[in-house]
Amino acid sequence: MDFQLKTLTVSQAAAEKSDVLIVLVGSAPPASKDPLSVLAASARKAGDLPDKAGKLLALYRPEDVVAARVVLAAIGDGKPASVRTGVVAAINAAKAQAPKRVTLVFAQPADGAAVACAVTAAAEASYVYTTTKSKAEPRSIRQLTVGVADAAAIAGAFDQARATVRGIELAKEWGNRPANHATPTLLGEAAKELAKLPNIKCEVLGPKEVEKLGMGSFAAVAQGSAEPLRFIVLRYHGAPKDQAPVVLVGKGITFDTGGVSLKPAAEMDEMKFDMCGAASVLGTFRALGDIQPAINVVGLIPSCENMNDGRSVKPGDVVTSMSGQTIEVLNTDAEGRLILCDALTYAKRFEPAAVIDIATLTGACVIALGGVRSGLFASDDTLAAALEAAGETSQDRCWRMPLDDDYAEGLKSNFADVANIAGRAGGAITAAKFLQRFTSDFAWAHLDIAGTAWKSGAAKGSTGRPVGLLVSYLTSRAGSGDASGKAKPRKAKAAEAPSKKARSAK
Repeated sequence: MDFQLKTLTVSQAAAEKSDVLIVLVGSAPPASKDPLSVLAASARKAGDLPDKAGKLLALYRPEDVVAARVVLAAIGDGKPASVRTGVVAAINAAKAQAPKRVTLVFAQPADGAAVACAVTAAAEASYVYTTTKSKAEPRSIRQLTVGVADAAAIAGAFDQARATVRGIELAKEWGNRPANHATPTLLGEAAKELAKLPNIKCEVLGPKEVEKLGMGSFAAVAQGSAEPLRFIVLRYHGAPKDQAPVVLVGKGITFDTGGVSLKPAAEMDEMKFDMCGAASVLGTFRALGDIQPAINVVGLIPSCENMNDGRSVKPGDVVTSMSGQTIEVLNTDAEGRLILCDALTYAKRFEPAAVIDIATLTGACVIALGGVRSGLFASDDTLAAALEAAGETSQDRCWRMPLDDDYAEGLKSNFADVANIAGRAGGAITAAKFLQRFTSDFAWAHLDIAGTAWKSGAAKGSTGRPVGLLVSYLTSRAGSGDASGKAKPRKAKAAEAPSKKARSAK
């Protein structure tokens, strides 16, 4: 979809050639005397257009308007969340008529955050997956023109939002593809395509290189699959090379059977979404290629399938991670942390300013937070606050969870340095505590996106989250100057001492 930004009043928008004109009306209806503004004010006064965000009034061929169809959409207080609600409702109503050109105009002043949310919301509401359909019907909207009082004032926010949409839709594409169309090898090829963008480089490692690196934990998960693993390294250089990068680590399990600890058959098809963390890293780099912020970013994607055959890792097996720590695999369905821990150890070589891993890690996080907010765990308060702020700005929200050392007690093992699971209680936290053992040399955050990365049911599909959050965080960091020098590594507590006890599955 092609997005365009124009300086347009409601009066001027009435003369725009489009199939549908959407007028976003805030709590104070337009005071202008042009026909559309008068109509909106009259509808509000009569109660036909309630103030609540998302309420609509559809009109057909109103007088003095070029567009055949007009939708008045309430956006309440005009804040980003309300704008998002109003735009999603309006686009959903408009797309029933399969319009090709849509004009969306704010009837009152709008800041960059509101306009950015309008752009991402319009893209989300109109998105259609087509790749593996024989008779695809793509989104009908080809062009969306956004009208504001002063286009020049918010052009930067608009351009960033447009780039973010490209990133989100790349993440959706790979998240939505069936596992046989999104193997680790194909993910590696997708990453190489990103290297065609300015300032992005890509390296893809295979089984021999991973073995040479000593990534025994990652390799153990992959050994039951006929599909060879891939370790993808993306680099975006937007700042001098001596500036410490932010490292993004995305879980890339392209299909998860659970391994020997087999998952139930019901809804197992959704385990194609277990690589949405990896997809979000690809999407973020797609956006960086357009935005070109002054920051250095590294993307690490350990990718493989978790499958069953005679070589599969078994419950009770002990594997050795790249860090040298040994891990007792008590449940093969807790495989995400086994591939992430080696990638986190690899991240140390970049002397990072911060490391953020993104993973569909635990069902426990879905129980805790549902599909509204991603779970955020962090060893560094400044990093956590920046990610929370980025989530609010982008409307891709997260919620900080605890990391008390007491939660790690259940990870003790009689036979290795650590077990890969603890008990059912606090499962999202104990998973994060496992990962924390491998992050003592840098500021670290973990985003558990198991509840937010995809939707089930009639709306089944990838959401592209948390690309919006990550892009907002990285651009904000670049803009604030946080990327201007090397960050000193944070000294963390030593990892917990090993001891006993098997626990049940995640």
